[in-house]
Amino acid sequence: MKHRNGKKISARWIPVFCASFFLFGILFSNRMWAPAESNGQLLSRARHEQELKMVSEDCDTKKKPSKEVDVTDQVHKTHEAIQSLDKTIATLQMELAAARSSRELGSSADGSSAIDGVDGKPRKKVFMVIGINTAFSSRKRREKLLQLEREKGIIIRFMIGHSATSNSILDRAIDSEDAQHKDFLRLEHVEGYHELSAKTKTFFSTAVAMWDADFYIKVDDDVHVNLGMLGTTLARHRSKPRVYVGCMKSGPVLSQKNVKYHEPEYWKFGQEGNKYFRHATGQIYAISRDLATYISINQPILHKYANEDVSLGSWFIGLEVEHIDDRNMCCGTPPDCEWKAQAGNVCIASFDWSCSGICKSVEKIKDVHARCGEGDAAVWDALF
Repeated sequence: MKHRNGKKISARWIPVFCASFFLFGILFSNRMWAPAESNGQLLSRARHEQELKMVSEDCDTKKKPSKEVDVTDQVHKTHEAIQSLDKTIATLQMELAAARSSRELGSSADGSSAIDGVDGKPRKKVFMVIGINTAFSSRKRREKLLQLEREKGIIIRFMIGHSATSNSILDRAIDSEDAQHKDFLRLEHVEGYHELSAKTKTFFSTAVAMWDADFYIKVDDDVHVNLGMLGTTLARHRSKPRVYVGCMKSGPVLSQKNVKYHEPEYWKFGQEGNKYFRHATGQIYAISRDLATYISINQPILHKYANEDVSLGSWFIGLEVEHIDDRNMCCGTPPDCEWKAQAGNVCIASFDWSCSGICKSVEKIKDVHARCGEGDAAVWDALF
């Protein structure tokens, strides 16, 4: 038997080789394959990652509204600050206009009125000036109205303009009546029913130039007025700079032609069927000195609507004005005002809504006064 030629491995090396191969195998396995994770470990890790993600999103969600709230609050505060600044500016402009008007009218340093430019006479300081809106045809109404002179600081004048024809018989009749009673305020104005807005502007401008009053009142000549109640009511608002007192209403804007109170500029008030903004009814209202001065200064640029009471209300929109709704300024004629007087709640003014004044006032106003009047001594006893 032949034997192969070559070196033989000694038996003592075999254990060494086995141990080396074993260690090499372990090393190779650890480097090539990471130990497999159990299903439990995988689920645990996935759950942990999901929780971290949810917490992170929740934090972002909570922070975002907080930032939005902060921004909203800041915008709201800024808006309020702007509104407050606008009000302050409006107030300062009003006070500046009043001061400018007083200087132009010649007020002296001690508060009394100096030269006013009207016949070189000083403006008299009074509590209120009442302009009774009247017409050429209303002489009998004027004769029926009670008259009061100035011991209580009340000026009462029938305000009227001129006819379209210069020195007409109508104008001469008014001149004759005025020469007898001295109770007219002649306005640079052409009389006409559709010119009442212009007449109102002219009245306030003229009255401001002639008298330095706390209040200026316009009243129609077919309305019954208790002067004591009027003065007492206005005295409560004497410390307020800009007040607009009357029986506030909001009627429909009439777009139909050929109807009473038709508004040619109805489209300015929005959709058909809309109502006017809140304003005092035209039978009687009162405004404070600053507002009358404002009208006087801005007379050329104040817009006139078809209805006088609407025009007046529109002039105060956008101003810092306190609207005072006093329902005692629009009582009905007897029995309404009579019942209120018997209950101790004497009305300031009484008229019939259906007639926009006292119906057949020449015949009825004396009876209304007898049943709804405050008493002849009331105006003298009133504290204002």
